[in-house]
Amino acid sequence: MKPIHRGLSICSALALVWLVICAGAGVVATEWALHPGRRVLTPDMQAQAVAFAEQEGATLAPVSISADDGVQLSGWAIRPDHPNGNAVILMHGVSDNRAGMLGSADLFLRRGYFVLLPDARAHGLSGGAIATYGIKESDDIRSWFEWIERTQASRCIDGLGDSMGAAQLLQSLNKEPGFCAVVAESSFANFREASFVRLGQQINAGAGAGRTVLRPAVEFGFLYARFRYGIDLSSASPDEAVANSKVPVLLIHGRKDTNLPPLNSEMIVARNHEQGGRLVLWEPQEAGHCGAAGAEPREYERRVFGWFDGHDPAFASRAGNRERQNRF
Repeated sequence: MKPIHRGLSICSALALVWLVICAGAGVVATEWALHPGRRVLTPDMQAQAVAFAEQEGATLAPVSISADDGVQLSGWAIRPDHPNGNAVILMHGVSDNRAGMLGSADLFLRRGYFVLLPDARAHGLSGGAIATYGIKESDDIRSWFEWIERTQASRCIDGLGDSMGAAQLLQSLNKEPGFCAVVAESSFANFREASFVRLGQQINAGAGAGRTVLRPAVEFGFLYARFRYGIDLSSASPDEAVANSKVPVLLIHGRKDTNLPPLNSEMIVARNHEQGGRLVLWEPQEAGHCGAAGAEPREYERRVFGWFDGHDPAFASRAGNRERQNRF
């Protein structure tokens, strides 16, 4: 065999081996993603949550609804002692549960919001065999939104999500356009980009490695999810959902986020560059993944509640009245 032919044969064999390895890695990564660790909601967590609500002068109650596909979804509803007429849905991150959003709940309760903290499907006490990163959860959030509409006389229903919860919340805007405004911190731009990041991290590299040498593993994983579970992971796309929505969105992404780099939120903005003031990105310099409230607590509250107040019709009306009064 001529040297050039031998070289081509070796290269072909190595390429085939690499594709086989990538196929296996893609299947394993997909199974891990669709079956994240479930943080069990323990009796101690529930007792702490009740005590937390009582400390805030609020009442906490367990609630549940049925999703469109029959999956039972669970959460907490917390009613403030002095309601301001608005409600907020708080969505947690992957492998967490509703208790992980109690810190955010505290901020909203102190301002009189009715607070709903759901467990995402396949998390906490909610049912569901797999997590789908917004594909099914976007409908779940719409169902929770409709539950609030039926049970509460809320002037505005807002939403705030962290990481996976942020991505799910953004995707729900196509299903439920009635949100007054939402805040999404550390979201992924789309699941393919998130997959590039995750696989790159496995070899201590960045998303660039995922987009190039590890790309076959991503594509094999997507094919596997489609044929094994009937899930098209490429449709988990917050960037596309925001492009097709008119709901005001505040994106927050810390510059020191190495879990999901800020490029993700920047990609959402780039795809929606014509949205004007309806889409705003804040990138706190010292914040890591979902860490803006810890890095810059005062600025975080100012921006988050300024965003919600600015899209509350009653608040805008009061502000307009004050402005008119100041003219005379």
